[in-house]
Amino acid sequence: MNGAEALVATAISGGVEICFANPGTTELPLALALDSVPGLRSILCLHENVATGAADGYGRMAAKPAMCLLHLGQGLANGLTNLHNARRAFTPVLNVIGDHATWHLPADPLLATDVESLAHQRRDGASSRSASASRSS
Repeated sequence: MNGAEALVATAISGGVEICFANPGTTELPLALALDSVPGLRSILCLHENVATGAADGYGRMAAKPAMCLLHLGQGLANGLTNLHNARRAFTPVLNVIGDHATWHLPADPLLATDVESLAHQRRDGASSRSASASRSS
């Protein structure tokens, strides 16, 4: 089991049954894990606003937590309005935001964003893990 599969398995053990996803290349290991770990339904969304709005709506209607997979800080920024509404409504949403691998950051990639700082604007308790820590064989 790799780190992405472990994250999906942990979400499932926490009661998550559905993930609304707008993944990019940095989230490919998680997208693969969504297909390989049984117990979690993945729904591909064409925009972050769709993914975050669907996660909020599902959480409210089903009274169950929903997972949302977003592409980098820009994806989080695009979905913040819906995530703000979800927070105000006490909707249980697990947000997973991809980030560049640490070895790629010195190249100053075009979509590089301080994801952790952006996430803290939405909710206390946001944390990130080093991208190299999530890689495993």
